[in-house]
Amino acid sequence: MIDREGNVRIMDFGIARSLKEKGITGAGVMIGTPEYMSPEQAEAKEVDQRSDIYSLGVILYEMVTGSVPFEGDTALSIAMKHKSEVPKNPKEYNSQVPDDLSKLILKCLEKNKENRYQSAREMNSELENIEKGMPTTDRVIPERKPLTSKEITVTFGLKKLLVPALLFIGVVIIGIAIWQLLPEKETATLISDKPSIAILPFIDLSPQKDQAYFCDGLADELINRLTKIENLRVPARTSSFSFKEKEVDIQEIGEKLDVENVLEGSIRKSGNRLRVSVQLIKVDDGYPIWSERFERSVEDSLALQDEISLAIIDNLKIELLGKEKIELVKSPTQNSEAYDLFLKGRFFRSKRTEESLKRAVEYLEQAIKIDPSYAFAHAELAIAYSNLVGWHFLSSKEGFAKAREATLKALELDGELAEAHNALADIKWSFEWDWEGAEKEFLRAIELNPRYPTARLWYAEFKLDMEQFDEALKEIEQAKRLDPLSLIINATVSIVLYYRGEHEEAVKQAKRTIELDPNFRPAHIYLARIYNLIGLHEEALKELKLANYKGAYIGYVYANMGRISETRRVLEDLIRQSQYSYVPNYDIALLYFHIGDKDNGFAFLKKSYEERETQMTSLRVDPDIEKSVRSDQRFKAMLKKMNLE
Repeated sequence: MIDREGNVRIMDFGIARSLKEKGITGAGVMIGTPEYMSPEQAEAKEVDQRSDIYSLGVILYEMVTGSVPFEGDTALSIAMKHKSEVPKNPKEYNSQVPDDLSKLILKCLEKNKENRYQSAREMNSELENIEKGMPTTDRVIPERKPLTSKEITVTFGLKKLLVPALLFIGVVIIGIAIWQLLPEKETATLISDKPSIAILPFIDLSPQKDQAYFCDGLADELINRLTKIENLRVPARTSSFSFKEKEVDIQEIGEKLDVENVLEGSIRKSGNRLRVSVQLIKVDDGYPIWSERFERSVEDSLALQDEISLAIIDNLKIELLGKEKIELVKSPTQNSEAYDLFLKGRFFRSKRTEESLKRAVEYLEQAIKIDPSYAFAHAELAIAYSNLVGWHFLSSKEGFAKAREATLKALELDGELAEAHNALADIKWSFEWDWEGAEKEFLRAIELNPRYPTARLWYAEFKLDMEQFDEALKEIEQAKRLDPLSLIINATVSIVLYYRGEHEEAVKQAKRTIELDPNFRPAHIYLARIYNLIGLHEEALKELKLANYKGAYIGYVYANMGRISETRRVLEDLIRQSQYSYVPNYDIALLYFHIGDKDNGFAFLKKSYEERETQMTSLRVDPDIEKSVRSDQRFKAMLKKMNLE
């Protein structure tokens, strides 16, 4: 309890304890005040903080009604009522008690302690929520009857032993008095004009350890929802997930992500039941602002996200604007089975291996089959197909045809889905070579969701192809601000810097990315590319070896070192490989160019054009294409055919 001067008073509303180990004789002897005893105290069972919450519930009941929930002629009769009778709704005594407050009090008075609030913090959070929705003029303190108590020691061998507990009476009287004298609570002022929060991936506590996809999916969904709140800064998924399965101090997370608050939690699934525990932690002192445990069925997982999202906003003291509350609880599907399949699809897509991307496609197609109106699943399917093409696991024609079909369906279902517009922009850029249309779709995606880092990243890469290097840097820096620890975004910054002629800074940036994760292959490959282009060929080979890279770029490096025979060997290996798996014609074309065979080089470049391979979009700016090739009329004709001249 806190008095008017801000002094903290420690009070114990549950002095009834099993004192056998402290010298009280008799098995299961309990000391307590019958009107305020929990059922487990009355039965001489083990007690914990939930017994105190029951006693506090009795006091709250008395504060709003003027009487305790159970009265009787004897101490034993009162104790038995606590054990077996259901208290009347406080509204039956005082009609002005808000429904939410009545529910809170009755939850405190549940017979089974598992059904009560599990901690004082959880209960306090609920009280604060009720207070916010309750005008001051509606707060009525009923006239109270004088406090009376029958002090006893009870054993349920039907023996009654009277023991004074005047201390407890005093605590109750003082507690209620102080409570009623407290001034109205004011909303805490946030240090920052724009609060910030990082959502960490949830921990899987399930016995089978098979809920990783759901743990990631719940955190991802919360990020997506909270990102829509204008007055809240939320680092993107990749940055928050960089701490997954790492023992990192909350203060360090706050510093790296530049946030004031962190949400962490765990999920335990048993059969068809979910137990989700969350806590919102203040970074500067490491103390929880709010914590709660939710017990739900799997079918209620979508509603659970609504509850957690609203609770976060409420505890951060954020006022929702306009349609923000609607958007915050807007569910992309009402089918829990389809949603579960969607989460699995997105989980496997994030792994970006050939096998995982194909599994992602399978799960997403199953989700769409169950709920054909699931726009977000269609958009995610389009992105999965684009990823298969981008990582050279699928040909452009096959992959983008399916991506386009999924994208158009997503937009038909929801024309304001940023992810769908971004997917369409990628198709127009990477496959259709509709530069104007791609620009329009990228801008629309960013307009719909300015905090969507993937749209910023892809738009930056598009700007590189368009030879607009300053604009590319602007967009990639925006992406990095949104997702500061994203490895692919940080790696792409290094390439943008190289294109701008900032070679030394490009090397430094690539090395910084590797420091974030030494096992991130693209960063090593990007650094190798920069080293090769600035003449540090041995260093380039070392980076490619660290990345376990065996593709065409090794041949480019060998050629620049004058080791043409080794370039030929790489070329021959890739041609053999192309007989049984997909190898980009563009890569083979550049290898031919590097050994001075222009005719074969242009033959394969023509194949790359006909297959509409994604690398063709970089034709105008690719620094790995030699000057002698660029001056060739066949090259100029190709640029013209692609509207890049």
